[in-house]
Amino acid sequence: MSSDNGWITALENEAKKSYQPEYDPRSGFDSRTGIYHSLEQLGEHLKIPTRPDLDTAMFVLSQFPPPKEAELRVALIDSATNQRVTYAQLRHSIDSLASGLYHGLGIRKGDVVFVLSPNSLLYPTICLAVLSIGAVLTTANPVNTASEIAKQVRDSGAKLGIAAPEEVCKLVSTGLPTLHTSRPSDSALSIEELIESCDPMELPKQGLTQSDTAAILYSSGTTGTSKGVVLTHSNFISIMTLLKWTVDAISAQNDVFLCFIPMFHIYGLAFFGLGLFCSGITTVLMQKFDFQAMLDAIQTYQVNNVPAVPPVILGLVKYINGGHDLSTLRRIGSGAAPLSKEVSDAFREKFPGVEVRQGYGLTESCGAGTFSVSDEQAKERSASCGRLIPSFTAKVVDFETGLALPPGREGELWLKSPVVMKGYLGNEEATAATFDKDGWLRTGDLCYFDEDGFVYIVDRIKELIKHNGYQVAPAELEAILLSHPGILDTAVIPVEDEEAGQIPMAYVVKAAGSELTEDEIIKFVASQVAPYKKVRKVGFISAIPRSAAGKILRKELVSLNQRQVISKL
Repeated sequence: MSSDNGWITALENEAKKSYQPEYDPRSGFDSRTGIYHSLEQLGEHLKIPTRPDLDTAMFVLSQFPPPKEAELRVALIDSATNQRVTYAQLRHSIDSLASGLYHGLGIRKGDVVFVLSPNSLLYPTICLAVLSIGAVLTTANPVNTASEIAKQVRDSGAKLGIAAPEEVCKLVSTGLPTLHTSRPSDSALSIEELIESCDPMELPKQGLTQSDTAAILYSSGTTGTSKGVVLTHSNFISIMTLLKWTVDAISAQNDVFLCFIPMFHIYGLAFFGLGLFCSGITTVLMQKFDFQAMLDAIQTYQVNNVPAVPPVILGLVKYINGGHDLSTLRRIGSGAAPLSKEVSDAFREKFPGVEVRQGYGLTESCGAGTFSVSDEQAKERSASCGRLIPSFTAKVVDFETGLALPPGREGELWLKSPVVMKGYLGNEEATAATFDKDGWLRTGDLCYFDEDGFVYIVDRIKELIKHNGYQVAPAELEAILLSHPGILDTAVIPVEDEEAGQIPMAYVVKAAGSELTEDEIIKFVASQVAPYKKVRKVGFISAIPRSAAGKILRKELVSLNQRQVISKL
């Protein structure tokens, strides 16, 4: 009997072996399945927690420094006022506000809380307090109009609003009960008062599970209608574990970070609203981005690490040193939109002691996907957004044949990971269109992997210009245009054409003193690209419209061009 059992066990072991992935150790590509595997490992000391009843706030607070250290370690600094918040003070504020929301205002598990505010020292407190009582967080851009905000309030089913005093007026028409973030001049209740008046009290168990919804974040809608991305506690716990791995991997545990990325966006929320607290990081906070204020903050607070977006990095490349001491800066990150090789190389040349780490992610993937861990590798592949981070697998899919493609071939990037969203809120059609039958997230991005597993994002598939049957990537043309010293910023859009289908048009922001003409710009690009890629038309503009995360809002430029054409008829 025992020998039979041993024989059966041996067969089972052999069967298991046959299903183990056998991928190329250089690229991570498994030719049998068409799947790319991450070449990075979390390590034994870091594992994504699987405990079912663990929630986001519980996880973050468990990572805070021990009590004595928390009294001294600074979590947040307001760059405008120099006000500082220690980890102990942050914990107290979170517990007090959670008590006030639960016992005072009756907010319960599953209730949606709508937050409308620029960055502030209170923002992380609000987020973690809301999550700690099992409520659901939904955030909005303060520049949104009242009608856009009303739509999100309705769509998310919000029960309570929290808004900066100057933004409260945008919520009036919704009838949503709203707290001010800070003390207003009238008698309205504020978050500050709740924190001061409510003692931390033990909350009843919320019965939360990792599969419960933690947040509903709305995608930027740069190419279509904005949709509510449903993210679970599991998604956030996973992304924060991965962020801890990133901090360890680049030895950033003692860095001072600068935050101007908006916390209502997944990039800012994952990093600064939640994640960096898990590594005991000190963050210098800016209410909104201002280039000179950023330089002042780096100098004043001896900032080492700046998670940024491509327009900011371009601004530093074009910046003529005005006496700021940026010598403490060791690392700058780039995300939310592709960073071109030209801009990346120019930055390294101007700031040779500063590492450039590019990453890739989506709201739908909780802001994660790829990252450049090694600076040496990042230098060699400055156009790449890095390798797949731990827990991720990917496919590159030909959108005509549906076949998974090997390294060097371009196709749509598909992702799987514990950080990938649950789906779109109340939109089964959009969810079904985004996930395939096996649960792969279709990102909508055109990409390829190289032989060493590095990912290169070519452009958004929806933004590719179709010219005489050829595909033209706006990002490629924008990178060339930005290499011209007379061009400060640019965006390329499709313009309908009877003969060619579409032609590339460039909107250009000229540098101060530049007298560039349309003809000069067209010739500059034409000398560097194949004939079908040439820019055929140029428009001059004072500023390129961008989302809060730095993405070009091409649909606004398309609308602008259409209005200009109509006005000439």
